[in-house]
Amino acid sequence: MVQTKLCVVTHTFLPHVGGIERVVYEQSKRVTKKQFEPIVLTHRNYTERNYVFDGIQVRCYDSINIGFRLGIPYAIPHINSLKTFLETVKSNDLIHVHGHPYLSSLLASKIAKRYGKALVLTQHNTFIEYNNVWDEIEKLNDLIIGKQVLKEADKIIAVSNATKNYVLSLGADPEKIEVLHNGVDIHRFRPLTGVKGKMRKKLGIFKDARVALTVRRLVYKNGIDTLIKSAKIAVKKNPKLVFIAVGKGPDFEEVEEKIAQLGLQRNFRLTGFVSDEELPRYYNTADFFVLPSKSGEGLPLVALEAMACGLPVIATNVGGISEILNEDCGKLVPPNSPESLAKAILGYSHEDFSVLRKDLRTMIEQKYSWDTNVEKLIEIYEELI
Repeated sequence: MVQTKLCVVTHTFLPHVGGIERVVYEQSKRVTKKQFEPIVLTHRNYTERNYVFDGIQVRCYDSINIGFRLGIPYAIPHINSLKTFLETVKSNDLIHVHGHPYLSSLLASKIAKRYGKALVLTQHNTFIEYNNVWDEIEKLNDLIIGKQVLKEADKIIAVSNATKNYVLSLGADPEKIEVLHNGVDIHRFRPLTGVKGKMRKKLGIFKDARVALTVRRLVYKNGIDTLIKSAKIAVKKNPKLVFIAVGKGPDFEEVEEKIAQLGLQRNFRLTGFVSDEELPRYYNTADFFVLPSKSGEGLPLVALEAMACGLPVIATNVGGISEILNEDCGKLVPPNSPESLAKAILGYSHEDFSVLRKDLRTMIEQKYSWDTNVEKLIEIYEELI
């Protein structure tokens, strides 16, 4: 059978770790089994110009990456990258760009339209609030770049209804938009037996602790400061609480200092980077998961991963999280409210979730596997080719 050549454009890709990178990887890995031949076009970030990641072909363009040091992963293509974009887009049948605000998405969409290529856009996030000058820059970028990408797209995939409302506010054609919730690798993220005790011993966590886990890139918008403040409140009332924060980021040292200032070293652990292979073991170490985001969440993968491992989730009510989190499997609290978050954490620290774990796992298997996500994605592709 003839393979459809698919160019997937993403501003960053693995081994750089992030949500969009994970979505692109999981979808690309699966569409290869369905008569599609994907190549990922991304910026060069300490990689070879061309490389293969787990069987996925990756082609890189040169870019300016100054925003990465500020916790804002925005790659600006060099002028000499135009040749790479032209060659790659022209040689493929279908173009799928990820994220409306990126110059890479705009460049690929303009070339796709110039050469009559069908164009799909996946929008992942809602508006990200930085509470500083970056908010105005983001709004300007939405107007100058984002609206053009939305206009050029033949189909817009929103990962949640919240994301759909965001692109509609920017003037996207409602007839083009389809909501397709993110998925999770249900084979990798699952309840594991015999792990909790071993991992807690490895991490030096006392036996009768109640463990709250978060998996975050340590930047402002991800709410790690709110979690630390809530931990201070909660630990005073329940000293058996232990918080584990998995991840790294530009604010790591500042977060570490804050934990020390508040005297939380015994109750708050920063693991730094954890490999994909090890991550399910950390989920299985915890009693529940906490998602303290401030803004910008479309549909967070970590919440799905946690629930796939049987963990109930406490989350701030931002973006699309409320679309998958109901009272039976989690709790929503206001963003930027350490007191509300601490109250929810304290409540969960005294609950038995043994029965709920099975229900959570069943729900994820039925609704949110990557295989289910990709089946619908291929239907969208086939409408356009």
